[in-house]
Amino acid sequence: MKLIITIFPDSFTDAVSVALTTNKFRVTQIASTGGFLRKGNSTLLIGVEDEQVQDALKVVKNNIDLTNSGQKGVAFVINVDEYVHF
Repeated sequence: MKLIITIFPDSFTDAVSVALTTNKFRVTQIASTGGFLRKGNSTLLIGVEDEQVQDALKVVKNNIDLTNSGQKGVAFVINVDEYVHF
């Protein structure tokens, strides 16, 4: 299992979250700030099976457009040793 942590500008959060949930991915949003001007960002936590990582990243990439905004986004993919659902 993997945990994908994405950080990108707030303006893309709704589109990305809806796209992920539409594609049956579970997502948790955390408001965050950072960068030079302390602009608002969103941090999304997405838990996926190993074989779903590229599909989830594709959904994220297809729903943000940072090419002309001067802003950046980032994704971290982390191994999950244990997962407990309550």
